[in-house]
Amino acid sequence: METRKFRKSLQGVVTGKSGDKSLKVVYFYKIPHALYRKEVRRKTVLHVHDEKNECLVGDKVEIMETRPLSKMKRWRVLRVIERMPVSR
Repeated sequence: METRKFRKSLQGVVTGKSGDKSLKVVYFYKIPHALYRKEVRRKTVLHVHDEKNECLVGDKVEIMETRPLSKMKRWRVLRVIERMPVSR
């Protein structure tokens, strides 16, 4: 895959798998509270395209911004960073 310039990339955790090639990925970030300056943890849920259908709930993934692929999906999976261990 060729390298792209000026595209955001984030790391997050897969929290949901709905439909074919669709995921929900949540990523956490910290911002200072407006008055007290304590770091507050926030999260954003993104709808992500998974072309190979390889991700499972709990996997840590790297995602990249892309053109609109559907009504909600504007991100796609670049790679799986860490797999969630399967306990059976």
